[in-house]
Amino acid sequence: MTEILFYQLKGQTLEQVLPPLVARSLERGWRVVVQACSDERVEALDAHLWTWRDDAFLPHGTWRDPEPSEQPVLLTLNDANPNGANVRFLVDGAEMPGDVSVYERLVLVFDGDDPEALEAARARWVRAKNEDFNVTYWRTDENGRWQRQA
Repeated sequence: MTEILFYQLKGQTLEQVLPPLVARSLERGWRVVVQACSDERVEALDAHLWTWRDDAFLPHGTWRDPEPSEQPVLLTLNDANPNGANVRFLVDGAEMPGDVSVYERLVLVFDGDDPEALEAARARWVRAKNEDFNVTYWRTDENGRWQRQA
C-alpha cells in the first residue's frame, strides 16, 4: 500500500529540504518524480539540483527532455510517471496524481508558514486518512532533523 508522507517546511526552503530527501530515495534504489505547479519552479529546481552541494549533484531531467523515461529523477508539471518512479514528491500545492497506488511513497512538501498551504495539507490529510492510506506527518526539530509527529 502507498505511504503518504506530509513534510511541513518551517523556517526552511524547498531548495534546502528537497535535495537530501531525493538523494535518500535514490540511495534506496528508487526512481523519483517531483511535480511542481509552474514552469518557473521546474526550471529553478532543475538548476538547483545540479549545484545543491559542491561535492555532489542529483542526476535528473525534466518532462521536456527527449528521454524522460531514462531519468532517475524527473521534474514535471503533470501527473504522468514516464520514468516508472517509486516515489512522487508534490511541491507548491501540486495536485495528487490520478493513480496514487502505483507509488511506494507519495511525499507532500508544504510551507508551514503559509496559511493556505497549511489548510490545503490538512484537507489532503483528511482525504488520505478517509481513503485508508498509511499517512504520516513530519517536521524538523530544533536541530533540523525530521521528526515524525503523527
